[in-house]
Amino acid sequence: MAVTLNPYLNFRTGTREVMEFYQSVFGGELNVSTFADFGGAQDPSEADLVMHSQLTTPDLTLMAADVPARMELASGSTISVSLSGDEDAKLRGWYDALAEGGTVLEPLTVAPWGDAFGMVVDKFGTTWLVNIAGSGAGADA
Repeated sequence: MAVTLNPYLNFRTGTREVMEFYQSVFGGELNVSTFADFGGAQDPSEADLVMHSQLTTPDLTLMAADVPARMELASGSTISVSLSGDEDAKLRGWYDALAEGGTVLEPLTVAPWGDAFGMVVDKFGTTWLVNIAGSGAGADA
């Protein structure tokens, strides 16, 4: 049996919008369940918050949820999501899409180790690291 590591992102609200954005970037199938769907809303105003969402693509699985007001939401998170591989065009496209409306921390350029590397905080505050293996000869973004 295989083991899979799946990033799980938490937001106070707005997870549906976040995951729809990620679906527009990565494609794939998005499943979203609210607290109301499972009878888990203790406060009626939170019934439509996302209890669990999962975006599944051939390349990755990403999960996220809204955190109700009664629960603590960790601030100053040290979690980043890393995308790596050797599919240059796909990874560059994802980097560009994630950067739109966000903040580029490191431009996607050839790094000292010879791969292309870049880092961006998307418009929802998630930090993404992109590493394209063997892209030393490729064009910089």
